[in-house]
Amino acid sequence: MKSGRVIKVSGPLVVASGMENANVYDVVEVSKNKIIGEIIEMRGGDASIQVYEETTGIGVGDEVVTTGSPLSVELGPGLLETMFDGIQRPLVALKDKAGDFLLRGSEVHSLNREKKWDFVPVAKVGDELESGDVLGTVQETVVVKHLIMVPNGIEGKLVDIKSGSFTVDSVIATIETKDGKKDLTMIQKWPVRRGRPYKKKVDPKTPLVTGQRVIDTFFPVTKGGTAAIPGPFGSGKTVVQHQLAKWADAEIVVYVGCGERGNEMTDVMMEFPELIDAKTGESIMKRTVLIANTSNMPVAAREASIYTGITISEYYRDMGYSVAMMADSTSRWAEALREMSGRLEEMPGDEGYPAYLASRVADFYERAGRVICNGHDGREGALTAIGAVSPPGGDISEPVSQATLRIVKVFWKLDYDLSYKRHFPAINWLDSYSLYQDKIDKFIDHEVSSEFSKNRQEAMSLLQEESALQEIVRLVGRDSLSEEDQLKLEVTKSLREDFLQQNAFHDVDTYCSLKKQDLMMKLILGFYHSAKDALKHGAYLSEIENLPVRERIARSKNIEETNLAEFDVIFDEIKDELEGLRKGGSINA
Repeated sequence: MKSGRVIKVSGPLVVASGMENANVYDVVEVSKNKIIGEIIEMRGGDASIQVYEETTGIGVGDEVVTTGSPLSVELGPGLLETMFDGIQRPLVALKDKAGDFLLRGSEVHSLNREKKWDFVPVAKVGDELESGDVLGTVQETVVVKHLIMVPNGIEGKLVDIKSGSFTVDSVIATIETKDGKKDLTMIQKWPVRRGRPYKKKVDPKTPLVTGQRVIDTFFPVTKGGTAAIPGPFGSGKTVVQHQLAKWADAEIVVYVGCGERGNEMTDVMMEFPELIDAKTGESIMKRTVLIANTSNMPVAAREASIYTGITISEYYRDMGYSVAMMADSTSRWAEALREMSGRLEEMPGDEGYPAYLASRVADFYERAGRVICNGHDGREGALTAIGAVSPPGGDISEPVSQATLRIVKVFWKLDYDLSYKRHFPAINWLDSYSLYQDKIDKFIDHEVSSEFSKNRQEAMSLLQEESALQEIVRLVGRDSLSEEDQLKLEVTKSLREDFLQQNAFHDVDTYCSLKKQDLMMKLILGFYHSAKDALKHGAYLSEIENLPVRERIARSKNIEETNLAEFDVIFDEIKDELEGLRKGGSINA
């Protein structure tokens, strides 16, 4: 290992001379405390290093030693149910070693070296293997079977494979390659800034069902898609991210708390272990990896945390799983880029962000996708990337939001006015969009209901008409509208309050299946069509507005998934009550 000497310290930036033999992105150890850093720029023999811990006490002349390898993560059994910091140090293991107040330079293995895992071989001696082929399996948690794969760059004949209980660093197989024999363990190391390889990307067509009505019905995302959630402070970004992590039908969830407040990660740690996955009956932590680099943790490590999260996500994608990665928030990551860029004295771009901001954002989101994985079996995996953006004052014309919107295909715009009215999720249905809509319409029309997309389009048309009608109401009052237009306002109010609004903290309403979403939409639109017909046959709008069935429609969101037959009863009530008005009689007569 080659060493140099510190010549400058500026916050998280350290400059060292005598580093001619080092490379950009090499990991280094700074000072006698062996504080971890990463070289981000080389000028001759001077290396600019972003340090992942507090630099107080580091002085000119302190030794800097390069490890000769890039910032990498350890991939293997033991990732799930663990909370890591931004450079993949397990926080519980750090606490056990150093106490509640972590010492600088504290070092522990990312994966537990003492725990034994039951390895069940799949490959047989004599098999010709390539990168990505499955050697065997480990039951990592009760719900996730971990595939131990041949690492990238290794291929050849399997000459030995073991069976039994082993630690992650024990040799479990030997492959005869053209360069000689290679011993394999359950651990793979991978540099975080390089995407993991795959055979090819394929078109994402299957929806990632989130259980959130405004998302699944109006602005869906696919498995392998990309989505952004921009919104001002207090508009509910974090709760939406939590809901997606809890209920999205991904097999693996990687949640990255990047620069957000520590109490938000505390909420995750308190809530997730208690939440039971309806499909497995187990805690959702059994399929979740948490990465915490909150606002009071080192700035430079925020940037690394996003890459650590996406690399772990790619690893599970390579096993053939559907993975959802939540990044909360990419704005804090961009702010870390801006701080380091400023300290490097680079030419600033818009609002002080570096000129390469857009390409860094693109590099991150382009690692998402649905792919044919490496290996002979042709398994398919998907990685969905969902990033929250926190534009100052909710102004999405700022650089991070604009760079993100140029790349992602789903835009869920959170609206402060909606959140002020206590309308959650506060996703603005007039400004948001999904470029996957046509693909998902075909899927849902085939799998759920042939009328789903037609009803969705009608509901969206009504909501758009409501916006124009509200302008008239503000100018000249509601009574100036025709009765049919006043009925539209009543129905769109029902769409907003009974369908689009959803209570994340209600036992039943927190999750809504596609089937229930379809029935709720049919209920509201069915009422609209029947009421419009009744108006034409002499019914009074005031009578329609006061029908008892309207309360039943409003409460339909609280019907349990096991009791969806109750919707048929409400459909009959709508028909009976409006028939009574249509015939000229009062329903209360």
